[in-house]
Formats: sequence, C-alpha cells, structure tokens
Amino acid sequence: MGNDNIPHQDAESPIGDIAYLARSEHRVPTLVALTERPRSRSELCELTGVSSSTIRRTLDEFEDRNWTRKDGYKYEITKSGETIASGMEELIALVSAERKLRDIWHWLPDDAIEFALEPSSGVTVTVPEYDAPYRPINRYRSLLIETDRFRYLGVGITLIEPCRELFRRRVLDGMQTEIIDSPRAAKYVISMYPEVSSEILECDNMTGLLHDDVPSYGITLFDDRIAISGCAPDSGSVKGLIDTDASDAREWAESVYASYKSDARPLESTPIVE
Repeated sequence: MGNDNIPHQDAESPIGDIAYLARSEHRVPTLVALTERPRSRSELCELTGVSSSTIRRTLDEFEDRNWTRKDGYKYEITKSGETIASGMEELIALVSAERKLRDIWHWLPDDAIEFALEPSSGVTVTVPEYDAPYRPINRYRSLLIETDRFRYLGVGITLIEPCRELFRRRVLDGMQTEIIDSPRAAKYVISMYPEVSSEILECDNMTGLLHDDVPSYGITLFDDRIAISGCAPDSGSVKGLIDTDASDAREWAESVYASYKSDARPLESTPIVE
C-alpha cells in the first residue's frame, strides 16, 4: 500500500513521495485541508470531489507515511504531515509563478525574477493573455490611480502612453511625478502629444529628466508598491508586469533609480536629440 505504481527505487525516495502527491490532483488539497482542522472522510470527499473509496485509500496511504492519524471518525494531520503540506503549497506556488514568467523572463532583470519566485513575497505577476492582451496595462492603471507619488525609470512610452489621459489627470491633480527617460523617447512623446506634454511639464509637481542609457526594462516607484515592466524592444509592447510591496524589492528599486538619477540631466534645459 502507498506505492501507487511508482517503481520501487522511486517509492523509497523523496522524489517518490513528491511524485505520489502530484500524481492525483486531490492529494495535496486533502493534506492542506487537514492543516486547518480535523475532518471526516465524508467532509474530505465533499471538499475534493472524489469518491469515498478514493479518499479512504488516500488517507490510508497518508497514515502509512505518518502524515495523518485517525481520531474516532475524523482524521487529523501530524506535524510531519503539516510540514509536507506547507512545502507542497510553496512548491506549487513557485511553479505557478515560474509558469507565468517562463515566456517573459528575458525582458526582465534577474532581480525581478528573483523577487517573483521568492515564496511569500507578495508579488503580483501580470502577463497578457490571448483573450486579455491589456492585462498588464490595466494592472498598471490600477496602481497609478492609487498613488500620490510616481517615479519612473525606463522606456516611458510603453506604459505611460496607454495611460496618458489618466496620467495627465493625476499630474494636474498634484501627483508628485518624476520621470527619467531617454532623449529619443522624450522627443517622441513631446512630438506626438505637444499640448499634453507642455501642460504637464509646466506643473511644479512634474520633473522630467534625461539619461542616455536607460535600462531596457521599466521601474516604477509608487507609494506602497514598486513595479517592474518588461517590453519587447522591436514593438514596444508590454510583455509582463511584476509589482510588489516587499521591502527588499523596494530597496533594490530605490537603489537602481537613485544610481540613474545621479547621472540624469533636466529635460527642460537639455536639447532633445536622436
């Protein structure tokens, strides 16, 4: 009992136990459910949607591994079972995050990937979907609405242009704003939207800075969160957005931003050239 058709050499290894839990989708949820409180077999059947015989077999296999024990008609988790459940939840969360990042990691800095894959980091990863191509833009808009201070470093057009009317209103309403952009991107924005650019740049709460070598990704510092955006260099389309309120991510973003700001020059006093 408990081998679940796993070859003997694997059944006796840690990989064998991981494979056992992963082989049927109800096993990890069953173990996790027992971390909340002791439960009856019928309750576990209802929670997982599997048959009584399947749950009985699963619970027997859990007991074989000393992950659970029976107390009357209810089953309760052991300390080792609780540890396994927690570890599997973390592994599933890690793989889930990696799956989102799998196709966009090369547009993001390594530090952003590290933050996104760190367990319990409070990171939100937003990527375009086939039926929702603007999900990163919409997520960015929601963060822009809520902040009173906005600082941006990178290729400004990729995220700010789709949000330009909201961005304009927020600046005119007094949002403290600072943007470090490349001369080429600044020239494009000013030439495409001269009236809006002039209106914004005249605000005392708006500071435009130029840097000749901005990163290929974007960093935005909001009041409570930082966001890192990855964009395709050929099309400028936003491939993914990572945002978090983690203190280590904030410290990294502040450091990168400060290093670029120290070499930046004011937009208004500098000719914008190709």
